Amino acid sequence: MPLKPKTIEKLYWTIGEVAQELGVANSSIRFWEKEFGTISPRRTSRGDRLYTRPQIEQLRTIQHLVKEEGFTIHGAKEKLKRGVPEQEATVVDAEAVRERLLQVRRKLVELRNVLVNRQ
Repeated sequence: MPLKPKTIEKLYWTIGEVAQELGVANSSIRFWEKEFGTISPRRTSRGDRLYTRPQIEQLRTIQHLVKEEGFTIHGAKEKLKRGVPEQEATVVDAEAVRERLLQVRRKLVELRNVLVNRQ
């Protein structure tokens, strides 16, 4: 019987993984973390940073504003204070939908198991 494909996504990514995904240096991520103050990654016992998917998307938004849109750090902070960019709102909504679908799936599996055990 073939193995089922892995369906669980990682919960945390290291700063190196995030930097590689965004195409920036680790120091840029640390700088944005310090300057914007809105991203507080978890830390391992060794002090290594661990980022969640929403934090990575927030970093992606900061990167877009600073690197692609040409905002200064101060200007990017102001832009973020005025409202969540549409791009980020879509990602957050998609993640919420994904989580809800996983909950529904778990309930359906539970119901199926109850029905199978009754027969």
